[in-house]
This record gives sequence, C-alpha cells and structure tokens, in this order.
Amino acid sequence: MKLRIPDHIRVYTSLGVADKAISDYAEVKFNINGGRMSVSLAVRQSDTGVSYIRLRWNRAHSGERRTESVMVYGDAWERGYGDLMWGPVNPQRTMPWFCMASNGSDSNTDYAGRFTECFGVGVLASALVFWQYDVSGVTCWLDVRSGTRDVLPGNRVISVCDVIFGEYRDMSAYTAGRLFCAAMSPSPLKTARPVYGSNDWYYAYGKTSHEEIMNDTRLLMSLCKGNENPPYMVIDNGWSPVNCDAPWDRGNEKFPDMARLASEMAETGAIPGIWVRYLIAEDKMNDDLIPVEWRAERCRDSLDPSIPEVLDYVRETTERLTGWGYKLIKHDFSTYDMFGCWALAGRTELAVADGGREWSFRDRSKTSAEVIVNLNRVIREAAGPDTVIIGCNVIGHLAAGLIELNRTGDDTSGRDWERTRRMGVNTLAFRGLHNGTFYAADADCVGLTTRVSWDMNARWTHLLAVSGSPMFVSAQPEAVTDEVAEFLREAYRRNSIQTDELIPLDWMENMTPARWLLNGQPYDVDWFLPEGADSFRKKVLFAPGAF
Repeated sequence: MKLRIPDHIRVYTSLGVADKAISDYAEVKFNINGGRMSVSLAVRQSDTGVSYIRLRWNRAHSGERRTESVMVYGDAWERGYGDLMWGPVNPQRTMPWFCMASNGSDSNTDYAGRFTECFGVGVLASALVFWQYDVSGVTCWLDVRSGTRDVLPGNRVISVCDVIFGEYRDMSAYTAGRLFCAAMSPSPLKTARPVYGSNDWYYAYGKTSHEEIMNDTRLLMSLCKGNENPPYMVIDNGWSPVNCDAPWDRGNEKFPDMARLASEMAETGAIPGIWVRYLIAEDKMNDDLIPVEWRAERCRDSLDPSIPEVLDYVRETTERLTGWGYKLIKHDFSTYDMFGCWALAGRTELAVADGGREWSFRDRSKTSAEVIVNLNRVIREAAGPDTVIIGCNVIGHLAAGLIELNRTGDDTSGRDWERTRRMGVNTLAFRGLHNGTFYAADADCVGLTTRVSWDMNARWTHLLAVSGSPMFVSAQPEAVTDEVAEFLREAYRRNSIQTDELIPLDWMENMTPARWLLNGQPYDVDWFLPEGADSFRKKVLFAPGAF
C-alpha cells in the first residue's frame, strides 16, 4: 500500500467526536514529503481537549490486497517480555509503533517472491502510537493524551508524528524490518567504540560493595587483556543509601566514596558505568529532600517529569554522576515510574486510570509522549557527548537518537536458566531490528553463576558475543573456572569489535529461535534443558523485575 492521506479520520475531543480532519473542534493537517506524512494537530478553541486521532487506510483496489497468506509482526511499547512474535492476521491485535506483514518464511533462504509491507511512525513522536492490521486495510491510533486525560494544547500546534509506509520485495522479512527501522530512525546515536563488559546485577543482586566492584573490575580486565577496545564495568542497583530509591547524591555505607570508586575503576583501564532510577522517591528519608510539589498525581512515590524543577533535579543528578567520573549511565524504571505498569503484550494503552481514578501530568499542555521525549533529551544534554546513555525500561521509539544503547528486553537471570531462555533469546532475535538502526540493542546480560548451567550459559554467551550487539556478563567469581575464563576471553575479544552479523531464521515460527545465520553460515542452538520449559512457575519466575 502506498502512503497517502488517510481514507477515514476520527478526532476525539472534549467537545465531541469529529469524522473529518477539520471540524468545529480541531484541525488535523497532513503533509506528504519524501516518503513521510507529517501529522499536526491544533484545537479551534483554546480550552478544547483532545485524546485520540484515528487514521484508517483501506485497500483501494485489488493490487493493494494480499491474496496470499501472511504473518504479522508488531513491536512493543518499551521492552519485550519474552512475548515478541509473528502471528496470524488478527484485526483486534494492537501493535505499538510499527507492524509488518510478510508472506513466506525466513526459514526458507530463497527470498524470490517475498513481499513485506511495513507501517509505522518516525521516532521521537509526540503521540503514543499503535497499529491494527486486517485484510481490508490498516488503522493507526495516535494517543495524544496527558496521562489518562485529554491534552490541552491551547494555542499551540502539536507536531504529532511522521507516518511512514514501506514495501520490500525479494528479501527476508528480517532484512525488510531493519530497513524500515532505519527509515523510522534516520539519525541514531553511535558510540565511538563498541560497548561491552560487565554488570554486577545478575550475581550480586544489589548485595555488593566498593571492594567487590573493584574485584569485579579486575576480573573483567584480566578477561579483556589485549582487546582493541576497553570494556565497561557497570555498577547496578545497590550503591545508593536506599535500595532502588533516591537519594543519588552519595553512596551507602558499603560505597563510601563514589568518585574515588570511579577513579580506581578507571585506573585499571575499565570504563566506569553506573545505574540510576531518576523518577522514584518512595522512602520516607526522601520526604525532606523531594518537595511534595514535585510528585506525580498518579502516585506520590514517583516524580512528574513535566515539572521544570523535576527536570532540573534530573539534570543535576546526571551532572553529579558524570562529575564523579562515570562515563556510562544506565537509567531504569523510567516507564514504570511514569505509568505505573509493565508494558506487557496486548496492552492497548500505557496510561490507564488507577482504580478508576483519572490522572495527568502537571503540564497538561504536553502529551505524554512529549513529556517522555523531553525527559530523555534533558538526560542526554546533561550527560554530555562523552557519556554513554543506556535506557532500561524506556520507550525505545521515544529515545532513539537520544541514547546510544537500550536494554530492549526484560531481565535475564543468574538464578534460573528458564528466564534467560525466555527473555534473552526472544529479545536478541526480535529486537535485532533495532540494533544499529535505533541504537545498540542490548539483549541483557549473561547471568554467570554457579546456580545456572554453564552448558546453557555458554550457548547464550557465544550468541551474544557474535551478535554484533553489546554483550555484558554478570560474573560470580566462583563460577569463573579456568575453562569458563578461557571461553569468556574469546567471547569478549570477539564482542569488543562487534563485526559479526547474526540473523534469526526461524523467528517467524519460533519465539525462541533455534536456527540462525552467523556471518552467512547456518548456526543452530538448542536452548532447552532436558526437562523442557517450566510453565507452572511463570507467575513468580517471569514477573517483571522479579530477578
């Protein structure tokens, strides 16, 4: 289907619903230029609120109708949760940001006659966007609310998004998806060198110290000796005075001097990195540090990033971390703390009324998406050009171009292989579309501990090493035997340059792909323990953030 002005338009406002672009309530304008259609919104009366814009394209003639069977892929709001997949045509399915429909299977590497059509929006949009695909056409929903309430733009014109269509023939759906992601994200941030290394979380789980981080750093450097590019050592949650909470102005009793720790890490040759959760202020000790006026209407334990003083606080926190000497900042929980939910599959909207109680950001003149993009921009600017930003639980479509890396899936594990299999492998395969097109896509760590089968972890380590995307290892010292150390040296060496190409083949039929192309050659992996998948513990094992 070729990009054109929508066949049907519906605008939902506080004064009524209009089935046309220009009404007594609002005005929606379209401009097609260079394969992109910009959408803008203005209200006719300054006190009018708007919630959604629905755009519909019908297949106008027989040449636009798909006569063959197709499978459909849809992206996720933020991270994947082991649920990214291709599926049959389902008109009710809501697919955030972009979707693809493709005939055939990538398992068949003869791509003659393959046809993949894609529908999406450019990154850094001012709306939360999802698509619906059916045999008669496609529908695009633009959520321009502030939280769960109508946005009140006043006299301001909102540049809502750029709609993009793509048609790709005689190539795999994976190649088509990567080309389309590049079209949606024309200016991704690149790092000066590949990012890889260690993160302590999946063996320490926050129970660590200055001394243990230095031991981790020395172990990392011994495994990366002679590599062309230096590794990063990332301190995860556990260093602040309150676990997983502010304040971020000092360490706890086990981390007496955060600046000195960064300096000691750098002296080994490693690049220091640190974890932070900007928008939380839950513990009572923060009551004296965080004014009540900064707190979100949805939940007083979270901060409202539409408030200028909160953005100043985020900026100051970022500058403090970089001032201590940390050259990588991983910010986490950024979507959860704004919306109070994990964006699991099938969720139509991010913003829902908590217990029926509506809420909005303090500045209702901005859409939720605009608030998120502005937060990401403040962090980027405060960090400066020499600091790498990794998003975790961020909305990739609203961060591409403002972050260098993104943790694109939910947590793997150093406690149970099943979680790594479900989350990590699915993420690596499906979010490979984002790698190098949006940012460097981090599929999450190897949880290298004595509790997890090394045989299985070795397979995961190798695939990450040759993925052309970042590889981080959480290495419990007791688990690093001579055999494991030798394996890690080669894995780190290979990932330190990230020149390999890894492509999933059976991803259209298998949510845990087992068949891959590694540098053009077939490479098969068996991801399952002898007892198979363990589904009965899923409520505990796969709860987001459980590990």
